[in-house]
Amino acid sequence: MSLSRYILRRLLLAIPTFIGITLVCFALIHVVPGGPIEERLRAMRSMEGGEGGARGGAAGAPSAVSEQYRQDLIRYYGFDRPFYQRYWTWLVDQRLGLAAPSYKYPNRTAWELIRGRIPVSLWFGITGFLLSYLVCIPLGIAKTLRYGTPFDMVSSVVVLVGYALPAFVIGMILKTLLCGTSDAFWDILPLGGFQSANFESLSLWGQFVDRVRHMILPLTCYVMGNFAVLTLMMRNSLLDQISADYVRTVLAKGATRRYAIVRHALRNALIPIATGFGGILMVMFAGSVLIERVFEIHGMGLLTLEALEGRDYPVFLALLVLTSLLGLAGRILSDICYKIIDPRIKFN
Repeated sequence: MSLSRYILRRLLLAIPTFIGITLVCFALIHVVPGGPIEERLRAMRSMEGGEGGARGGAAGAPSAVSEQYRQDLIRYYGFDRPFYQRYWTWLVDQRLGLAAPSYKYPNRTAWELIRGRIPVSLWFGITGFLLSYLVCIPLGIAKTLRYGTPFDMVSSVVVLVGYALPAFVIGMILKTLLCGTSDAFWDILPLGGFQSANFESLSLWGQFVDRVRHMILPLTCYVMGNFAVLTLMMRNSLLDQISADYVRTVLAKGATRRYAIVRHALRNALIPIATGFGGILMVMFAGSVLIERVFEIHGMGLLTLEALEGRDYPVFLALLVLTSLLGLAGRILSDICYKIIDPRIKFN
């Protein structure tokens, strides 16, 4: 099967896969407890309870919410209609939910809220992805060339320690040490955010420096999340290739170990690493929820958390749609990377 026919087949199979993902998630968020109706009723009871306490009402007890108000909320959110009608409206009329109004911000659609977060996630996602591969692949090669040496052992300890610590924990430690907190040793980096308040008034070079200073710590946490996995995968993949017959033949002809690894084994060793190439679409879009929360970065990850906490289901479903589409496209991209790295691969 040719690559073009394979891609066409995968695209056709992606349609029912996407329908299944959205259908299951759409059904789940409408049956789990604590939905938007319960949130509105709880907020109303809290408001009435506070007013009753201020007036010195009967023990400050909140008044009961009328059944008519509950029914009005059910009709307002469309839960009075059959499930298939609500799903069809979301899928077709609201354009995969992107045109659906937000529960939290009724005057704005889900896409309007998402659109403003995309540039932030692109900055951190793409830069973090590139840095991960630019650091981990050379380090994995260096560990292979120095296999069994003190450099290999010390770097393995550093890699495993970084893997054992969650990325957000590393972020909190770095933030405590390097930012302007009361316990900071050096106040050299901003506490968080994506840019300074006076960013627009800075020169072009000043904007670049300001953006870099804000990105140093979050990017460090992004890279540490993939650091150990990619480095050890690169090292172990190269070690497997070194034991292959074709590499031993190259060594038997008098080639050096470095030449055999770099010129012959490296390309085949990159095949397992290519599985993550498609993940760039997911990483650059979704980001990291905890890292964005620690550094107060208003990207896609933090928007997802806010939508879940606020039961803003239209925004969450719109994020799910975009993430699912990018995930399906990323799988196809990984397969294309396989073909580029090793033309012998056949899609049958």
